[in-house]
Amino acid sequence: MIKIEYYVDKIIQMCGLTGMSVTVARFILLVLVAVVLASVAGILFRKIVTPIVRNITARTKVTWDDILLGDDILKAASRIVPAVVVWILLPMIFTRFDTVHEILERATAVYITVMSVNLAIVFINSLKLLGNNINSSTQQYFHSFCGVLKIVMIFIAVIAVVAIIIDKSPTKLFAGLGATSAIMMLVFKDTISGLVAGIRLTSNNMMRKGDWITVPKAGADGTVEDITLTTVKVRNFDNTIVTVTPQTLVDDSFKNWIGMQNSDGRRVARKIYYDFNHIHPAGRELCDRLVEKGYFNAGEITPDTVNLTLFRRYAERYLAGHPEVNSSMTIMVHQLEPASLGLPVEFYFFLSDKEWLNYEHNRDDIFEYIYAITPDFGLKIYQQYIGREE
Repeated sequence: MIKIEYYVDKIIQMCGLTGMSVTVARFILLVLVAVVLASVAGILFRKIVTPIVRNITARTKVTWDDILLGDDILKAASRIVPAVVVWILLPMIFTRFDTVHEILERATAVYITVMSVNLAIVFINSLKLLGNNINSSTQQYFHSFCGVLKIVMIFIAVIAVVAIIIDKSPTKLFAGLGATSAIMMLVFKDTISGLVAGIRLTSNNMMRKGDWITVPKAGADGTVEDITLTTVKVRNFDNTIVTVTPQTLVDDSFKNWIGMQNSDGRRVARKIYYDFNHIHPAGRELCDRLVEKGYFNAGEITPDTVNLTLFRRYAERYLAGHPEVNSSMTIMVHQLEPASLGLPVEFYFFLSDKEWLNYEHNRDDIFEYIYAITPDFGLKIYQQYIGREE
């Protein structure tokens, strides 16, 4: 700084200026020098430092340095360098203008603070990319931590900027926050409750990004696309996006299909109501017809067996032999408690193909066959007739 002032004074002497002209010329030259040095510092950082850092990170085998020293971080850092140069040169330029010097010094300090926080936020966002290779539960913890860290950084920056503007120590402002804690809690209520709810969701392994969840109250039935401190975005199967708060998921019940997706089969549990009037012993004629149509072999059934019993036995055997049914899991055709609509019979089994479209088609194929063979057993599915006689 002393050498800069020395050379500026030499230039003024060479120009032969005197009186007030010396002061004005000296001020203008110092301002120009500050602008030039700040611009040169910024250019050098972008044209020299940035390429050097890129080459170094590109040659290393690890990937973390490519993320933590990426282009976004280097660009954010390049915005600070010129301001630091200006802040260093301000005392030399405005030695005779105390008020202007103080105003510009505070403005520069505010700019450096804001850009430093911006750099910190970009760095934190880069940290989140490092968590993409870890499991979803830990990743969500990490993302929640990064979200809180950004809030803390912004909060500290606001305090620092206010302290710079009013020329007070930041520690005194922090000490006075006790009186405004209630207001702060109100402002960040959703964030704090979302953080706590998010931690509960992930710590109990209730939900992860990519899970298929169903939230009836919110109209959500699809895949979790994003989990933040305050929102959970769910893309429904009709491609609509529903936003649910983590607190809602914790307070109310929701269904997570991850257990089904990770299992060996997707469950089918459907009831069919059969008319009581058509449930009776099979009789010789019905038994012969069932043998003739290939439902049973001769000797497997007797005329005193109830037709519904024969139907249940055949249905279980049919399901066990069906190529789309996982025979290693539970297969059951059983009665439920009688109702006014008839006798409910539940078909309980698991399909191997869990993909939605294939699951629906395979399930429908099975039940369409069951509906079609029901009359062969002398049974009738209950159907309510309205406005006409049976």
